[in-house]
Amino acid sequence: MQKKILVTGGAGFIGSNFVRHIYKKYPDYKIIVLDALTYAGSIENLPININENSDERLAFWYGNVKNGELVDTLISQSDVVVHFAAETHVTRSIYDNFLFFETDVLGTQTIANAVLKYKDRIERFIHISTSEVYGTARKEFMDEEHPLMPMSPYASAKAGADRLVYSYWATYEIPAIIIRPFNNYGPYQHLEKAVPRFVTSCILNEPIRVHGDGGAARDYIFVEDACMAIDMAMHADIKKVRGEVFNVASGIHRSILSLAQEVVRLMGKDESIITFVGERPGQVFRHTGDITKIRKTLRWNPTVSFEDGLKKTILWYKENRKWWERQLWMRAVPIITKSGKVELH
Repeated sequence: MQKKILVTGGAGFIGSNFVRHIYKKYPDYKIIVLDALTYAGSIENLPININENSDERLAFWYGNVKNGELVDTLISQSDVVVHFAAETHVTRSIYDNFLFFETDVLGTQTIANAVLKYKDRIERFIHISTSEVYGTARKEFMDEEHPLMPMSPYASAKAGADRLVYSYWATYEIPAIIIRPFNNYGPYQHLEKAVPRFVTSCILNEPIRVHGDGGAARDYIFVEDACMAIDMAMHADIKKVRGEVFNVASGIHRSILSLAQEVVRLMGKDESIITFVGERPGQVFRHTGDITKIRKTLRWNPTVSFEDGLKKTILWYKENRKWWERQLWMRAVPIITKSGKVELH
């Protein structure tokens, strides 16, 4: 059956990987991408060259999710809305927090209002949240009932958007589903994030910067697995997923230092290139996702091992140097630490 899928933020990292996934897997679907093309998004991330190709299956709209008239128009033409559009960098949110609340919360409200207006047409509204809303793990595995204790402006903005979508389901019964991905990595990820920053530093024979002692731990999931989880939520029986929250994770945490060491090992470098900077303010010290719910409800499991995912990611960055070289100046963000010192993070 043909569907029209609106993907907000579809030129960003996870969003563009999802667009590529849907474009390849469902040839009968039409995809509408709405993206403001901020520093982290690019039309080069899309599955076709929109400057050279005309494709009835994919339409690109350059615009902001806070533009109510544009959002209203696009949602009125859609069957499914998958909402990725957001500012997503923890460190950048520390010194530019207004933009995060403006885009992540008010942008989500604009989308939710349009979904409400056309709820008789919209089959489902999938909101992409984040594991950052949980803050530091308070138990061994973080399930969907874990308290929300966001520890950075980015995390709190996403927590606001997350609960806003939930409230629209509770109040208006819109067909909302909330996905909380843990740390994604893979092709097309901006160099501000740890995995591509470490990989490109190795390619350039530069030092790798690690926050604090590197003990902070994250649950990493390869982006292709995350896209499959969203796909399954999009096609599941709506009665099973409406109003529900699902973690998307591996269930295994790794320290940032061990991540840096693994990248160095796979790229044949010496660990002496790993250097340490001050601890990042608002640091989350451990994330470990509990995926019992999504396994039971959707039969989803991650299929790409951490090492295989890293190998695929390293190969992609080696083969796409032209894509990422223009981002080099954005790998580091100056912030003021708790001690008042200005550091590049």
